[in-house]
Amino acid sequence: MRRPQLPRPASTTRPRLLIALTAVAVLTATTAASCGDDQPPVALASAARNQVSEVIDAPATVTARAAATLTAPADGTLSSLRVQPGQSVKRGQVLAVVDSPSAQQRLRQAKEALDAAKRAGRGVSTGDLTGSRRDTDKAANEAFDAARKAAEKIADPQLKNALLTQVTSAQRQYTAAARSADQAVRAVQRGISGLNSAVGALSAAQRLQAQQGYDLAKSTVDALTLRAPIAGVVQPGGTRAGGGATGGLAGLLEQAGGAQAAGLDPSVLAPSQGGPPAGVDDAVAVGGRVTAGTPVLTVVDTGQLGLLAEVDETDVLLVKAGVTATVELDAVTGASYDATVRSVDVLPTSSAQGGVSYRVRLALGAGKLAEDERAPTPRPGMNAIVHLRVREAADAVTVPASAVFSADGRDAVWVVRDGKAGRAAVTVGVQGSDLVQILNGVQPGDRIVVRGTDQVRDGQEVR
Repeated sequence: MRRPQLPRPASTTRPRLLIALTAVAVLTATTAASCGDDQPPVALASAARNQVSEVIDAPATVTARAAATLTAPADGTLSSLRVQPGQSVKRGQVLAVVDSPSAQQRLRQAKEALDAAKRAGRGVSTGDLTGSRRDTDKAANEAFDAARKAAEKIADPQLKNALLTQVTSAQRQYTAAARSADQAVRAVQRGISGLNSAVGALSAAQRLQAQQGYDLAKSTVDALTLRAPIAGVVQPGGTRAGGGATGGLAGLLEQAGGAQAAGLDPSVLAPSQGGPPAGVDDAVAVGGRVTAGTPVLTVVDTGQLGLLAEVDETDVLLVKAGVTATVELDAVTGASYDATVRSVDVLPTSSAQGGVSYRVRLALGAGKLAEDERAPTPRPGMNAIVHLRVREAADAVTVPASAVFSADGRDAVWVVRDGKAGRAAVTVGVQGSDLVQILNGVQPGDRIVVRGTDQVRDGQEVR
């Protein structure tokens, strides 16, 4: 939104113009006159050629390029921490290790089941088939139930749903294979098919179920070693935003204990995963207990800072990619930063005041203090005000913003010729904070009423 307007009478207020009476000083002359003994003074000035810029002000927040939260994939303890808070890390670097006896035990059991399934089918008698199927179904159901319970502990909804979908798909595959095995067993018992086909179908179902259970358990154990999914700076605990990644069953488990993309730039933002109560440090110490989904570390990529601004619907059509801006930070008094618009969102958001606004994304450049001293580098989340230079005009015919009023649905000014005021309809171009561009209706040197416009009437003598 633009800077606040100075109050003007309701009948002459022009909503989008910014009123600044100091504009009179930059024009060629200012004259105080009187329209009568009982009338307040009227100020005059001359229209002149100037450069004028139209600026839109918008609240903004500093954003990082991305962030990734690493969480514990299973219940256990944090056995080692390889980095310190504030340390820069590379992608793929080992950051921490979680010790989970329960996950290791599940992997051993899954390995034994897989070995047994691979040995199955070597001479199973006809009488053993029904009992073997029951044992296989029992083991399969236990494995799938355990996988679902582990998935339910994942905090991130998107990741949890994706993992549950993978488990359900695996169970459907097993059910289909088991159904084939049942048909083959019945065929043997009825004398329609030979024993070897039934044993082969049953063995295939066993191997499929055992292999998927092993993959699930191994992915969990592999994810106990937390690696940096992106390069950046480490901080303890999680973020207020978290996201998921896509991929196969192994990839999903790795994400459960690894990267949860949480870009502070909302182009990669995802739903909030919460955090500790206010005043509580969520850092996990070495030897501390963790559960599946506990945030351990967050890596923040600050290589390219940006800004996320909220621009009101009445101004957003003037904002386009490439528009330059200056930025003021609440945290750095007196500093000015450069910024450039990268994109403007198509869909709106509702502002705190109930209005409609649009998100504008900017690349944040370097900042300067007084005497060209380099300004400090901001941190993600800092509040800012962005001054967007949406339009500029050089050598334009200008008048103070206070001179323009609305009459009969059109913009107008009072032009004084031969000591008498006449209303002139004008077309306004670039609207600056102090000056506005007049495209037609006024010539350079024309004497204009710049104060007391509501006190002037057509044909009135103005001294």
